[in-house]
Formats: sequence, structure tokens, C-alpha cells
Amino acid sequence: MSAQNPEALRRSLMDAAEQCVAVDFIMLEPEAAFMYGDIPANANSFVNRICDLENCVVRRYNPEPQVLRGLVKRWLEDLKDDKEEILQAVFLFRYPIIDSVKHICCNLYASANHITDGFPSCQACKCHGCPIDHVTTNKVKWMCPITSRQLASSDVTDTAVRIGEQTVLFLPTSEGGSNLQRVSTSISFDVIERTQLASMNEGVIMGRSFVVIPSSNDVEVALTDECSDQNTQIFYGLCETLFKLDQGLVCSSSCNIETMKIGTLQCYYLLIPSEKGPMLLRRLAGSEEILPLPDMNRDCKSKVTMKIRNSVETSLSKIN
Repeated sequence: MSAQNPEALRRSLMDAAEQCVAVDFIMLEPEAAFMYGDIPANANSFVNRICDLENCVVRRYNPEPQVLRGLVKRWLEDLKDDKEEILQAVFLFRYPIIDSVKHICCNLYASANHITDGFPSCQACKCHGCPIDHVTTNKVKWMCPITSRQLASSDVTDTAVRIGEQTVLFLPTSEGGSNLQRVSTSISFDVIERTQLASMNEGVIMGRSFVVIPSSNDVEVALTDECSDQNTQIFYGLCETLFKLDQGLVCSSSCNIETMKIGTLQCYYLLIPSEKGPMLLRRLAGSEEILPLPDMNRDCKSKVTMKIRNSVETSLSKIN
């Protein structure tokens, strides 16, 4: 809904108020305007139009990266709170852990939320702002998803992107959709730092694992062949050294290996060594994707007794 159509916007906000829906407006202002309270005339006029609506709040922020990251985290937390109830799980054991108890009840929390880099273009009706399921240039097939009314070309916008199933973001004509470039056969990863694997938070590791081997020779031959090239020797030397140090390499790339496209967001990866063979490449969640976890401080009353400790050790010894 455009702020250039104040009456339609106000009606939508009043409908939201009747359904007890709160609406936050974010105003991103330069540092000077933010410090000295200089509000542009058009922004001030907009605020005056909605100031009497109790369900509307206007928040002003300085558009710095850390401020925007904080907003993203807060919105993700709000979305998380709006989701379904806590996911519960039961871990079943073949043998009793203590006495006749063979299970442990737990709550599951997502540690990270994948943020899509780029959104697909779509067509949407201007009357309701709803996406049209099938993108087509055939004007006869343009139908409003809400009323099933046939739409003219002037009733349809092509400069929109789809966010989720039913959410549409309208962009200026010059922006269009986000067409991400597909990667070529070679991907560049910049090594940033080493990290201790023992202290690595596995909750930030996302997506599929990619096996990494030297591109020169066959893996089995490379370990014994005296003529193996320098690239292979360096690879296994790096792998063995990292394994002895129990460390991995944090890398960055503009390529998202999940989608195999060059994105606008920088992606981070962890290169994990093995003792004698290949390495694994896993994607790491960015700071914007990491979700806050519940308080994990143990209650002083939950101290593990010696009886439970011994019983657990006995039960685990029976698992092959």
C-alpha cells in the first residue's frame, strides 16, 4: 500500500486496528536529521495523518549497519514468537537410563533462520496487491486473485517481488526483480581466520555438506603416488595440520553454494579437516540469521546425582 494514497492507507490501518493488529512504521533518517530533530515536510505530513491511530507507531532510526542488523534480529524474534507452539521431542533408548526410564523429553529451538538472498519477481493486481499465481503476458488470463475479475494491463504491476507465499513488495520501475547471477564452474573462497572446532557452536552450521578433495589426482592414489603434484601435497598437508590442531578455516564468498548463485549478501563457510581424507565445507549462518536461544542457565536444584551419573554411563555402555 503506497503512502501516496493516504485515504486508502488510512482505511487499511483502521481495518488493522479493528482486528487488533499493531503497525510499526520505520523512518530511516541521516545522522544530522536524527540528532537535531529535522523531519522532512512530507514525512511530517504522513505522521500527522496517522497520529490519532492507537495501533500505529512511528520509529526513527539512523540507517547504520549495526542499527539495521538489530532491527532484523528483533523482527526475526517477533516472527519466531508468532509461530506455532514449542516443538517437542522424545529421545527413546533401548535400555533404561535409570530404573525403568527409557526416554528423555526435550524442547527443540531453531538456532538459525535462513535469510533468502534475493526474491523472485512476480505480477500483482493493483486493486488488492495480491500476487497473480501464473506470470503471463497473455492479458486475457489476468484475473484478480480475490474477486476473479478480469484485469486490464493498467491493473497489473510487473515491478514486484514475492516474499513468502502471499506477501508482495512493490519496487520502483527501475529496480525490477532481483536476478542473481549463476556461478561458473569455479567458486572463490577467501580464507579469513582459523577457529577451534572444539569450541565451535554447531548451531550456526547450516545447509548441505560439500566434500572437498584436491582437483588434481584421484584421492586414493594421491596419498601414495610419489609423482603427485604440489597442489595435492599442499591440500593433504593443510588437512593433516588442521586436524592435529583441531581447527577449521572460516572462509567467505559472494557465492551461495545452496543456490549456486552470486548473491548480494556475503556468505561464510567452515572448512573442516579429516585425519587422512577429504575435508568438508559447511555454510555458516550470518549474524542476521542467528536466532536468540532461551535461557540455558541450569538451576542449582538440577545437580546430577551420582546415582543418575552411574546409571547413565551403564546405559550408554550398552549402545554399540
